[in-house]
Amino acid sequence: MAERFGLHTTDLECLDLLFMRKAATPGELAAATGLSSGAMTALLDRLERAGYVERQADPGDRRRVLLHIKAEAIKPIEAVYRPMQARMQELWSGYSQAELATIVDFIKRSTDLAVSCVADMRGDAAPMPPKRSRSKG
Repeated sequence: MAERFGLHTTDLECLDLLFMRKAATPGELAAATGLSSGAMTALLDRLERAGYVERQADPGDRRRVLLHIKAEAIKPIEAVYRPMQARMQELWSGYSQAELATIVDFIKRSTDLAVSCVADMRGDAAPMPPKRSRSKG
């Protein structure tokens, strides 16, 4: 889908995060995606040049920048996802409130666990020693 709009997959992921949050700092997006600050800056520069996002000073802290989606710019993306959203809504409507609560709990706990495991793996990852070539002799 990202390619359809001339975006990288991570660009589309960040647009989705911004859409759901309404606003975020570059640091919040970097933490959510696992991107370095340099990679996040490059991503945001691409999205800004393409007209999808704008940077604004945080009214609560002028040293921080908040990112916002330009609503008009994402209308074509929303239109492509609208049929899927309608079908998902139809699926979800077949579940009771209690069942949906269980599903949400499962997804949240699974996501939290996955994030924790990735953090553990990053912290425990020791660099692999280079392989030595066998000398022929």
